Amino acid sequence: MAEQHIASAFDRDLEGIQAKIMKMGGLVEAAILDAAQSLETRDVELAEQVRAGDKAIDALEEMITEDAARVIALRAPTAGDLRIVLSVMKISGNLERIGDYAKNMAKRTSILAEMTPIDGSPTALRRMAREVNEMLKDALDSYIQRDVAKARDVINRDGDVDQMYNALFREFLTFMMEDPRNITPCMHLHFMAKNTERMGDHVTSIAEQVIYLVTGDTPEEPRVKRDNTSTDKSLAPD
Repeated sequence: MAEQHIASAFDRDLEGIQAKIMKMGGLVEAAILDAAQSLETRDVELAEQVRAGDKAIDALEEMITEDAARVIALRAPTAGDLRIVLSVMKISGNLERIGDYAKNMAKRTSILAEMTPIDGSPTALRRMAREVNEMLKDALDSYIQRDVAKARDVINRDGDVDQMYNALFREFLTFMMEDPRNITPCMHLHFMAKNTERMGDHVTSIAEQVIYLVTGDTPEEPRVKRDNTSTDKSLAPD
């Protein structure tokens, strides 16, 4: 009877933690899209909302960590249950980092709003952010559904984000070579593109946690990155 009571208490605690994870995920999804939209529409007010909203994301991450630590201390979870708690902590950590990248993007929007627009780049960045957002939605769904196939699909799609980043990187180089006045705005846009690419990496880490949670194993093969901007010889200085 006591064991049943402990088990039901653990389940209630876990439900509370998972509710916070999903709330946190919703806030992060909104931050990604709003950061990209504020850039495309040069909406400084929306960018400020993204920056201010990051505090709520950080607060949720702290609460999840505290709740998880308390569960471990009080409930003495079994190996399988402990895996759930540890996965939740890692997922919340990845969500917090994605929120930070969205905030960093929003910071640069107010600077870029004062500069001459770079044709097409904000729209391309928004498409990239939208893809990352869809990956995040699916990663969180795979967590709730314990769907390994969906998690693996998210991991595979990160290569598309890498390729989008590579294309933007080359585009920025072209703009900068054509007109030195483009250098400063293109540098800001490049950092925003890199932030978005890193978001994709953290989403992938969430999907990998789902696989670990369900199977007890991490993905067997290392993920192949398609960000070749640091290895492509054609991009190296003469």
